[in-house]
Amino acid sequence: MSDEAPSPSKLAPGVGHIGVARHGHQAILSELSYAYPLKLLSTIVHQEGTAVVYMLTYGGGLVGGDNIELSATVQPEATLVLLTQGSTKVFKNRHGQRRLANSRLNSSNDMTKQSLVVEVSSHGALFLLPDPVTCFRAAKYSQRQVLKLDSTASVVLLDWITSGRKSLGEYWSFSRYSSLNEIWINGKRVARDMLLLEERNETVSGTHLETLGGSLAPYSCYATVLLYGPILEHTLHTLAARYNTITVFKKASRPKIIWSFSSLCDERGGILRVAGEEAEDVRHWLGETFKSLEDVIGIDTYRRTFG
Repeated sequence: MSDEAPSPSKLAPGVGHIGVARHGHQAILSELSYAYPLKLLSTIVHQEGTAVVYMLTYGGGLVGGDNIELSATVQPEATLVLLTQGSTKVFKNRHGQRRLANSRLNSSNDMTKQSLVVEVSSHGALFLLPDPVTCFRAAKYSQRQVLKLDSTASVVLLDWITSGRKSLGEYWSFSRYSSLNEIWINGKRVARDMLLLEERNETVSGTHLETLGGSLAPYSCYATVLLYGPILEHTLHTLAARYNTITVFKKASRPKIIWSFSSLCDERGGILRVAGEEAEDVRHWLGETFKSLEDVIGIDTYRRTFG
C-alpha cells in the first residue's frame, strides 16, 4: 500500500481507502476516501482507541457488474470496526444500469464483486461485523477478504449469507455465490476458507441433481467467523470447551441452530461455523456467544450489530 493514497476525485469507481491511527485515547481516521457506488460513513463512538465505519452502497445494494475494492490500514494499538446498515443486497443482473458510472464493469456475465484487504499492525484490532449478504433471484456474487496481521493483532471476521427474500418465494434461488477469506500472520497464510454456492439444473446419468435450495434446506442462514488474537483468548477457549461437550446422539427434534468450531495457530485462533433456520436465530446466537465484545467495541456498537 502506498504512503500517499489518491484523492477521492482520482479514485476509480467502487474504490475506497480507510486509515486508522491511535492518538492518546482516541482513534483518528487518517483517511476515509471512496468513489461511487461505494460510500463510507464514520460515526462518533466513545470507546477508547476505536473507530467505527459503515460500508454502504448507493441505492441500497449492489447491482450486477458492480466492482467494489476497499482497503484499510489499522495502525498500532488502534481498533477498526466495519459495519453495514442492513443486509448487503445483491440485485439480479440489470443490463444498462451503472454502466456509464462504472467503467470497471465486469465481463459480460455481470458478476458482482467485492474485495477487502486490511493490514493490522501490532496490538491493533479489526472487527468486520457486517449484516448478512442477501442475493436476489439470478444474482451472481463473488467476494474476497484478505487480512494481513501482525502476530500481536486481533481480528473477528463475520461472513454470512441468507437464503434470499423468502417472502417473495426466493429460497436459495440466486445463480452463484462465492466467498474467499484469508488470514496472514507476519506474511504467512494461516487460514484460507472458501465457500461456493452455485445453482445446478442438469441431469447426470439419468439422475437430476439436487437444487441448491434442496441441498441447503432446512436452514436459511449460514455464517462463518474467523477469529485470531489475544483479545479473543477467552472467547476462543470458551468456544472450544463448549464444542467438546456437544453430544453426537440424535435429538428428538431438529435444532434451530447447528454449529462447529476448529482451532487454529496453536489455539490462538479459530474458525466457527453456524447454520440457522432464520437469520435472526443466527444473529441472536452470535450475540450471546460474543457477549464479551461489549467491553471491546463498546456496548452501543455491539447492540447495533447483534441487537
